[in-house]
Amino acid sequence: MKIIAVIPARYASVRFPAKLMQDLKGKTVIRRTYEATVKTNLFQEVFVVTDSDIIFQEIASFGGKVVMSQRDHQSGSDRIAEAVENISADIVINVQGDEPFINKENLQKLIEIFHQDQSKSVDLASLMTPMTNWKDVENPNNVKVVVDKNNTALYFSRSVIPYPREKQVGVIYYQHIGIYAFRKQALLEFTTLGVGFLEESEKLEQLRYLENGKRIKMAVTNHVGIGIDTFEDLQRARELMDQNPEELAD
Repeated sequence: MKIIAVIPARYASVRFPAKLMQDLKGKTVIRRTYEATVKTNLFQEVFVVTDSDIIFQEIASFGGKVVMSQRDHQSGSDRIAEAVENISADIVINVQGDEPFINKENLQKLIEIFHQDQSKSVDLASLMTPMTNWKDVENPNNVKVVVDKNNTALYFSRSVIPYPREKQVGVIYYQHIGIYAFRKQALLEFTTLGVGFLEESEKLEQLRYLENGKRIKMAVTNHVGIGIDTFEDLQRARELMDQNPEELAD
């Protein structure tokens, strides 16, 4: 089974323009993410897919693997599908370009789902983490996921799910962590599917998979990394590397 990692990297960002090209202790954020992913030794190939000449040249400058995206895309799945269409792979893992502290254990959990899936009934794998603060549960920016007894996703929503009509039953609320692992075929099929009512309503692309009968298996994690979404996030990442020099790649 050939497993590869793809790092989608857009230059534009509404909240933090050019965030992937910001300096993080001597290297750009996107380079740190790429090198951290390679360092896990979990993948036969790791490459960046980008719509930016600047990011393309940055990755190419140190011998990294990078592919230029040729088309505009509405979702990350579409962009990754274009990149891997002609690349040999069984499983494709999407690593976010603004996650320089990618956690190896989380990636291993996703890979293990497919190793255990002898019937090949799982189309996607993703992560979720327990939520303990009710304000976090109510926040529509935190996407919630409900699963069955086998941790297969039933639904994703920005709303509070399940609704707490009875508060004493011990429901655990899970936040979806948007790292995905795809069977390549499911990823390619995604690009042929139209946007359904659920995806259009919630603005969550994973609902397109569920609406079309795809099976998403979830793994529980307690490790949530630092994503570089704002300048404040970048400052926190720099402070973390000051406190943990071993995080610095050679």
